[in-house]
Amino acid sequence: MRIFTLVIGAGILSPISAYAQDVAAGEKVFVQCRACHQIGASAKNAVGPILNGLFGRKSGTIEGYSYSSANKNSGITWDETAFREYIKDPKAKIPGTKMTFPGLKDPKQIDDVVAYLKQFDATGKKAEMAPAGGK
Repeated sequence: MRIFTLVIGAGILSPISAYAQDVAAGEKVFVQCRACHQIGASAKNAVGPILNGLFGRKSGTIEGYSYSSANKNSGITWDETAFREYIKDPKAKIPGTKMTFPGLKDPKQIDDVVAYLKQFDATGKKAEMAPAGGK
């Protein structure tokens, strides 16, 4: 009976781990974003604004970047929910945005790019990540 319970339990948990956020995979997904955006200690505004410290920041507020009025007036403070909606379909989330990227449709890629972006603070420094297992 214990073996049966273990097998069933493992089967239930497998899909959960399949959708875990993966920073390394997120860095690979970010290659698509890198055409317009920079992140990290030496990041500068380019075609798009820098993405350091994205989560918790109000849309349209990076100094020195020329945002569309749609972004400046969106009233969005970037959190995971708002970013996930935006990156899936930028023009649907903020009609009038200058961002021409068609969006990420794969939920796993979105999870991974969120994990990648979250590790950078407002100065571009990578936050220390807790080791697996939470210790």
